Amino acid sequence: MTIETKQEQAYLNYIDGIWSPSVTGRVTASINPANTSEIVGYVQDSGEADLDLAVSAANRAKGAWRKLSGAARGDYLFKVANLLELRLADIAETMMREMGKTLAECKGETARGVAILRYYAGEGMRKIGDVIPSTDNEAMMFTTRVPLGVVGVITPWNFPVAIPMWKMAPALIYGNTVVIKPAIETSITAAKLLACFEEAGLPPGVINMVTGDGAVIGGGIAQHPDIQGITFTGSNNVGKQIGQAALSRGAKYQLEMGGKNPLIVAEDANLDLAVEAAISGGLKSTGQKCTATSRILVQASVYETFRTKLVDQVKRLKLGNGNDSATWMGPCANEKQRDTVLSYIDKGIVEGANLLCGGGIPADEELNNGYYVQPTVFDGVTSNMTIAQEEIFGPVLALIPFDHLEEAISLANDVEYGLSASIFTQNIGNILAFIADMDAGLVRINAETAGVELQAPFGGMKQSSSHSREQGQAAIEFFTSIKTVFLKA
Repeated sequence: MTIETKQEQAYLNYIDGIWSPSVTGRVTASINPANTSEIVGYVQDSGEADLDLAVSAANRAKGAWRKLSGAARGDYLFKVANLLELRLADIAETMMREMGKTLAECKGETARGVAILRYYAGEGMRKIGDVIPSTDNEAMMFTTRVPLGVVGVITPWNFPVAIPMWKMAPALIYGNTVVIKPAIETSITAAKLLACFEEAGLPPGVINMVTGDGAVIGGGIAQHPDIQGITFTGSNNVGKQIGQAALSRGAKYQLEMGGKNPLIVAEDANLDLAVEAAISGGLKSTGQKCTATSRILVQASVYETFRTKLVDQVKRLKLGNGNDSATWMGPCANEKQRDTVLSYIDKGIVEGANLLCGGGIPADEELNNGYYVQPTVFDGVTSNMTIAQEEIFGPVLALIPFDHLEEAISLANDVEYGLSASIFTQNIGNILAFIADMDAGLVRINAETAGVELQAPFGGMKQSSSHSREQGQAAIEFFTSIKTVFLKA
C-alpha cells in the first residue's frame, strides 16, 4: 500500500488488485489541518494514464463479478465490514489527522461505515424483480435488475469513510465494478479503506482507487467512455460539470451537492432542545456538512430568549485538535475552506448583518498552526443577504425572525437549495404544514437538520441533487437498470 519517500509514507493507487505508484511519478502531501507543520503522508498525484489503467481493470472484471450471486457478493462485503471494524481506531485516527474533526466524530463515522457494509451485504439476498401478469395466458412476464457495469465514484473530504461506503457498497452488491477517486485531502483514509477490500479477497479489478487532482481524475471519470455510471458528492459547480459531461455521452449520473438548511423554531418549542440542535446541527464537524444548519428562523415572541441562550452556549465551545477529548470543534479541513468561510463572514458584516459572536481566527496561540475559525453567529440577517442564500460550509449561523409559520416556511424555501430542514414545535398543525410545504428531500421534526439513517433514502430537491436518492433500498434505483423479460415456451 505504501512506499517510502521524504521519510514519510507515500500511499499508492490500487489498480487491478495491485498497489502501484502513479505513472506521473508525482506525489502530493496530506497536511494535518489542526497542525499544518505535520505531514500525515503522501498520496499519488495521478494522471489520465492511471485512470485508464483503473477503468480497464474494472472493465475486465465486471463480467465475472456480475455473474456472482448476490449472496456471494454479500459475503465479500461482510468480510470487509469485519476488517474495517478491526481497524476502526487506526482509520478514525487517520481521518482525524487528515480532515480535522474530533476523534469521537471520526470513530462514529467509521462505525457507520461498518454498519453500511453490513446493511448492503444483506441486500444481496433481497428480491431484484417482480412477476407481471401478461395478456398472453401461455406466457410469463417478469422484471429483473442488471448492473450498470463500471461505476465511477467521486467523493468529498468531509465524510471520508461514510460517503465512499454508501456509494461503493451498493454499487458492488448490485454487481458493478468500481473506480473511486477520493478527495485529495483524505486519500490516505481512502487507501486504508481500500486495504480492507483487498484483504477481504475481492477479485482483482472489482474495486480500484486513483488519487489526484479533481479536474484531472474526476473530470476524466465523467468523460470516460467505459464508465457507465457516475455517483458524485461535492460542490454544485463541479457537480453540474460532471452531469453535463455524463449526459453528453449518455452515462447515468447521480449528483448530491449543496444545502442551505433551515431550522425553524416556533414559539411553543422546547428552546433548550432547539438551541442544542442548532449548535450540533450547525457547528459540529466545523459546519462542514451538506446537511448542516445554516439559517435559524425563530418566531418573534421567543427570538430574544433563543438568541441569548444560543450565543451563551456557542461562546463556551472549545476549539482545538481533534485528539484532545475536551475539544468540541476542530479546524476547517484546509486553508482554502477556512479562507472561504472568513470571506463569507466579511460579506455578512459588509451587507449589514449584526455579528453576535465569533467572526474570525481564534487568538489562542496553540491554535495558530491550524485552519481554525471561531464559531460565528449573526442576527439582523435578511433573506436577500449572501450569508442567507449561499452555502458557506463552515461554522456560521444566521438568525432570522418571523411572525407566522407561513412566513417561516416561505423564508425557508427562499433559496436555490432543498436538501434538509427541521422544525421545533409541539403543534400538530405546524408539523403537518411543514411536512407538506417544505421544499426539502429530508424534513425532520424536533431534531437537527444534519444526519440521516443509513437505511433511509437520502437526497435533495432543487439545486441540491440530481433528484436521485442514495442509501437504503433506494440505492438500487441508481446502480441498476430494469430488464423486462417476456417468456413463452
